[in-house]
Amino acid sequence: MPGEVPPAESHTEGSRAKVLVGQNAWLVDEMYEQYKADPQSVSASWQEFFADYGNDKSAVITAKPAPAAAVVTAAAPAPAAPASTAAPAAPLGDPIRGAASRIVTNMEASLGVPTATSFREVPARLLEVNRSIVNGYLQRTRGTKVSFTHLIGYAVVRAIADSMPVMNSTFIADPSGPRVVRNEHINLGVAVDVTKSDGSHTLMVPSIKKADTLDFQGFVDAYEELVRKVRSNKLGADDLAGTTVSLTNPGTVGTVQSVPRLMPGQGCIIGVGTIDYPTEFQAADPTALAGLGVSKIVTITSTYDHRIIQGAESGLLLKKIHELLLGEDDFYVDVFRSVGVPYEAVKWRKDVNPIDREQVLLEKQTQVNTLINTYRVRGHLIADLDPLAWKEPNTHPELDPAYYGLTIWDLDREFLTGSSGGAHTGFGGQNRMTLDRLLDALRDAYCRTIGVDYMHIQNPAEKEWIQRHVEGVDSKVAPDEQRHILDRLVAAEALERFLATKYVGQKRFGIEGAESAIAILDKLLNEAADSAMDSAVIGMAHRGRLNVLVNIVGKSYDQLFREFDGNISPDSIQGSGDVKYHLGQQGKFTSRLGNVIPVELAANPSHLEAVSPVVVGMARARMDLIDPPGRYPVLPILLHGDAAFAGQGVVAETLNLSQIKGYRVGGTVHVVIDNQVGFTTTPDSARSSVYSTDVAKMIQAPIFHVNGDD
Repeated sequence: MPGEVPPAESHTEGSRAKVLVGQNAWLVDEMYEQYKADPQSVSASWQEFFADYGNDKSAVITAKPAPAAAVVTAAAPAPAAPASTAAPAAPLGDPIRGAASRIVTNMEASLGVPTATSFREVPARLLEVNRSIVNGYLQRTRGTKVSFTHLIGYAVVRAIADSMPVMNSTFIADPSGPRVVRNEHINLGVAVDVTKSDGSHTLMVPSIKKADTLDFQGFVDAYEELVRKVRSNKLGADDLAGTTVSLTNPGTVGTVQSVPRLMPGQGCIIGVGTIDYPTEFQAADPTALAGLGVSKIVTITSTYDHRIIQGAESGLLLKKIHELLLGEDDFYVDVFRSVGVPYEAVKWRKDVNPIDREQVLLEKQTQVNTLINTYRVRGHLIADLDPLAWKEPNTHPELDPAYYGLTIWDLDREFLTGSSGGAHTGFGGQNRMTLDRLLDALRDAYCRTIGVDYMHIQNPAEKEWIQRHVEGVDSKVAPDEQRHILDRLVAAEALERFLATKYVGQKRFGIEGAESAIAILDKLLNEAADSAMDSAVIGMAHRGRLNVLVNIVGKSYDQLFREFDGNISPDSIQGSGDVKYHLGQQGKFTSRLGNVIPVELAANPSHLEAVSPVVVGMARARMDLIDPPGRYPVLPILLHGDAAFAGQGVVAETLNLSQIKGYRVGGTVHVVIDNQVGFTTTPDSARSSVYSTDVAKMIQAPIFHVNGDD
């Protein structure tokens, strides 16, 4: 492999210093020719760099070519041949010029560095599994992903910085004797293959400066920024200089392992081979490999300057990288935390696969069945529900496959998905799945941004109905639906921003932070209107009330602003200065299909939950006037704060009456907004239950815990 970039060195010429850019010198030559033709065609940093470049080009040349005698061996003269049979003279070949000539210079210079290389094979199974979890989260939230090179490169930096700083050294040949520089920070050179317009390849090696000071997300961002600069031809001189350690990844083109050339000026270069099964297993049946617990491997090499680094030190570096990639020193925990993945990282465990395989498989099948049921019961406990992410993610023990003796080696093994009884068999319509696919499907159903809390329901048909609608179901939202949701969110936020700007200092109970409640109400009423329901009745306290009135019930902006100006209708019941938050309103909601449903927001003179039984009573009274009885054509909707829902007895009393024949309304939709602080305290000091909604389990209501940012 070509050599890499050495660290920066100063060569003072007048008042200006130049930097050594090692292998990237070919790029400097090309940029210089471009600069000579038109100085404005290169960036300001390159203009400054080339200001007196022509006076001393040696300042950017790593080393002179070695003498020809040092690289050419002499051969004994061949016997003279008759002129008639003499072979034709060998062709001279094409001259090597430009960037290619610079590469020749650099490679000959690299011969002056006495190197040795250490090799280590690292199992890649845990690396694959944790990368898959990270990328699954990133694809759902940001549409990005991390590569194996990101993870391995970060492990290299951590291993050198935390355990083997000697690898971050530079040899200097000084007239007074050899010297070694212990560099304070790691500037990691990243080899980026560039395909030119003529189809030929060349290598650029910009470096991530002070990589040892970055967390994983910062490292990925810096890495991708350098690649972006390479692809867009926007690299500056500073990007190319100063490398102390470099990373090359020939594994991307299938190379198993490599011994890259080490350029003068740096002490170590790490090579990463392809990630694949060992050659002898590459034609084996995947099911057989899964049964044997065979892992893919990656070969990592350390080529080092033997004048300043010893073989044991290089070997210990590879050992530390190996340990990190197996999760030691909380490597993956730190990666997950840095990226924001709200789950625990998978841990390295050895396979459990003794000789009596049939008995073991039977036991594991039983454990898989238990795992499926546990995810249905407790999966919501590890769902990503908190947009503030103020608590560290913590996996419930019963949701960890290791709790059941299952390891990463079981992920590729196939199991029966069991039956929930009744007509609904298997999981998501699949009777057999690999454990990997099954866990993904379970987590998609129960542990993403919606936690489904329903296994307390005693009616099997109701539980099976929920399972059919959440297990193995595509939850993607169509683009037109996304645009409509965005429109509702913008409308909710715009109103709050206007009120905050126009009526500074006035008492307000805004919906800031819970704007998604408007999108939820909009969806509920869309469904109700399209289902030809008779009407809807809404009850809520103060917070967010004005937003609901305007964006859901249809109150005019003109009327709302007049109330802020103090022009309250004389027909309304007077109260304190927040009287506009007491008022009710009747209106009509039009669905996206054009269907209309009457909507009434009940008046509520209190911050408290007194309106809850009132709304349910209004709905029951309306139903009693509609023939035929028993259809439940009126939809009651109640909005609550989490502290009020858990802390006020009127909520439990209303729920307790809801299933009695004389009070029944066929169900009420309760939207509980978790403010994460209520009654001036945090939730753990305000209630004993896990969720504020646990009180609803008394009537076996299904509960959906939703991340407010989704």
